[in-house]
Amino acid sequence: MPTRIAVVGATGRLGSHVCEIVGALPGYELVARLDSRSDLQEMIGADIVVDATLPGVSAKVVEFSLSQGLKVLVGTSGWNHDKISSLAALVDANPRTGVYVVPNFSLGATLQSVVARLVAAQFESIEIVEIHHAGKVDSPSGTAVRVAEQIAHVRRELGGVIAPHSNQSARGELVAGVPVHSLRLNGVLAKQDIIFGGVGETLTVSHETHSRDAYQAGIVAALAFMENHTGVAVGLEHALGISAGISAP
Repeated sequence: MPTRIAVVGATGRLGSHVCEIVGALPGYELVARLDSRSDLQEMIGADIVVDATLPGVSAKVVEFSLSQGLKVLVGTSGWNHDKISSLAALVDANPRTGVYVVPNFSLGATLQSVVARLVAAQFESIEIVEIHHAGKVDSPSGTAVRVAEQIAHVRRELGGVIAPHSNQSARGELVAGVPVHSLRLNGVLAKQDIIFGGVGETLTVSHETHSRDAYQAGIVAALAFMENHTGVAVGLEHALGISAGISAP
């Protein structure tokens, strides 16, 4: 029997891409496509709900899904550490449910975050520059927020991150103590640079997404991971099997 998938935000960039992938993926059936006019009740009957909405809507979608005993794969931005932690009680109320928050479905972006955690232990001066297409409404991006939180976690016992003159508006937004700078430009899909400053040197870990095709392998891996997942997990690295031994909040 195929795994039944409902996609919320099905007409958006990510949601429509997920629908295309699920529609062609053996072992899965797309049973519901919900948009902003849909009643959330339409997702009932699915095994897994994919949330590809907007930050202002995502929490409602996730909470309703869990209340119905459904598993949720979250691809929407805006889920920081505190918001994710608040889901634990909802999941505990129904142990068969699960939430899997994936800030970025790109394999390269996920590996960038893994490398950043390793490098962060050696540098105390760290800043993030994330660039997205002009249509992206939220900033900083969920990917940048997640990486900043991971870097802060690594640096917590090492004296933190140096963020000079952070009271100046042009210095970006502090996310867990890490300066994050957001650009929104035409001609760009997604790019992120994590810049580490040391004595007499800098190291930049860079990733750029040129096409939404970059998300396909990650979406497929995340759906497979959801089959047996319960509880709360964050980051594509879990689905890729590279989370063991990596420090993360």
